[in-house]
Amino acid sequence: MTDLTRLQQADKAHFIHPFTDSKSLGEKGTRVIERAEGVYIWDVQGKKLLDGMAGLWCVNVGYGRQSIVDAVSKQMQQLPYYNSFFQCTHPPAIELAKTIAELAPKHMNNVFFTGSGSESNDTNLRMVRRYWDLKGQPNKKTIISRHNAYHGSTVAGASLGGMSGMHEQGDLPIPKIVHIAQPYWYQEGGDLTPEAFGLQAAQALETEILALGEDNVAAFIAEPFQGAGGVIIPPSTYWPEIKRILAKYDILLILDEVISGFGRTGHWFAAEYFDLQPDLISIAKGMTSGYVPMGGVIVADRVAEVIKQQCGEFTHGYTYSGHPVAAAAALENINIIKQEKLVEKVAAEIAPYFQQSLQQLAEHPLVGEVRGLGLVAAIELVQDKAKRQRYPANIGVGTWCRDACIDHGLVMRSVGDTMIISPPLVITKAQIDELIEKALLALNATYSKCLALK
Repeated sequence: MTDLTRLQQADKAHFIHPFTDSKSLGEKGTRVIERAEGVYIWDVQGKKLLDGMAGLWCVNVGYGRQSIVDAVSKQMQQLPYYNSFFQCTHPPAIELAKTIAELAPKHMNNVFFTGSGSESNDTNLRMVRRYWDLKGQPNKKTIISRHNAYHGSTVAGASLGGMSGMHEQGDLPIPKIVHIAQPYWYQEGGDLTPEAFGLQAAQALETEILALGEDNVAAFIAEPFQGAGGVIIPPSTYWPEIKRILAKYDILLILDEVISGFGRTGHWFAAEYFDLQPDLISIAKGMTSGYVPMGGVIVADRVAEVIKQQCGEFTHGYTYSGHPVAAAAALENINIIKQEKLVEKVAAEIAPYFQQSLQQLAEHPLVGEVRGLGLVAAIELVQDKAKRQRYPANIGVGTWCRDACIDHGLVMRSVGDTMIISPPLVITKAQIDELIEKALLALNATYSKCLALK
């Protein structure tokens, strides 16, 4: 029995994977990843893959960072764990909260730590409802989200998200969470210009607020761009109109930056990129570059002061809130981003090259649109470019392309027939060229299969 076979059999017998058809995977066999360095990963058979997804949008500083390993090891020796309950804290959590506050928008100076992005959004739900209770408006409980949004997979996170497939498993969403249209011009814009469609999508928020009653709406939660939904970047008119509506009706803005935070847009936070002033920012992923699980909520001063001064005991938290080892990893990860000026390099050099290079794929007969910002992008696979018409969903063209990418040494993710890319921030121009070359080979292989359908 080969080592791969042994591992696959044990995996099939004992490991229930997230977001996976276990029966199908057991028949096919898992891909077993053994090691990683920089922007590359290797499986147990030695196949080298350029990781165009930075793990799950998270390995911002790349793999193999010895200084993070050293920081974690040192912290484990000194204080491997202690909680932040019962009037206690420890230096790594204190220093990390201070560091994040210094990086965040100027009106945000407090952090609540969690173990993941899902936990961060659970925290948001609890915190905004408690905030309005303390403000003497206890009926402001409903949170408005968007269809096809992703905000985690806990009960609250999946409810806040707008993915119907998740809602079907578990009788979700829970009460007082509602969803409005997403700003997905390419798929849903019809004959409208992107600008007109952006306004229309944003104005769905005002319509919903009026239908529910302003006194019943606590917050609007949204990703700056929808990541897992297919890298959906709102038209330029969308966020300015959302800002106007939220200010008019005194509704809190929860900005889910679990994917976009810590440099991916060429800013520390996408709030800066889109000129937003959120009341809460969900963070995780790039916070530690995925080396150790950690998340958090950055809290605006107007919310934090109410919680800190009027709440008494805030009956919410996690065993691992502010975990010292995770905090040590996050601090060193942020230090790397600062020392190597990764945010500045993404903005000035790498992101422009990445986005320009990707446009080479736009002329491919299978590609309807290439869109992106910073170091994130989407490639729409279509049957008819002029009509923005896709292949029938049951064919699985996106799955074909995903598998072809692996065959050619590249990790890209498919969301239906949309291919999405989110490489580590440390990717070089030469590695971007390699990514484009491999993506083109995968598109060619996929298109050949599509032609065989006719």
